[in-house]
Amino acid sequence: MSDFIRVASTSDIPEGKMKKVTVGNQQVLVVNLKGRYYAIGNVCTHFGGSLDRGILDGNEVECPLHHSHFDVITGQVKRGPAARAEPVYEVKAENGIILVKPK
Repeated sequence: MSDFIRVASTSDIPEGKMKKVTVGNQQVLVVNLKGRYYAIGNVCTHFGGSLDRGILDGNEVECPLHHSHFDVITGQVKRGPAARAEPVYEVKAENGIILVKPK
């Protein structure tokens, strides 16, 4: 699958906010940082917490379970206990629509 999938409207995710969406069978976290959209896996690589229920601070999201931090741009772990990065998805916004490319 190489086509992008519509996951939300830009109005669904205001600046500085995040939203869980489904892309294929994957939970994906879409984040709006200063009008640019980023998408990483939504399931914490440490213990499976839902990142959309965590706290977004700048470009880092904190898992609500054990407080691992992930960079929402690169997917990299910024603070453990998680050791594996989140998958990063291609995302684009066109005409008020947010699209994510499945893996």
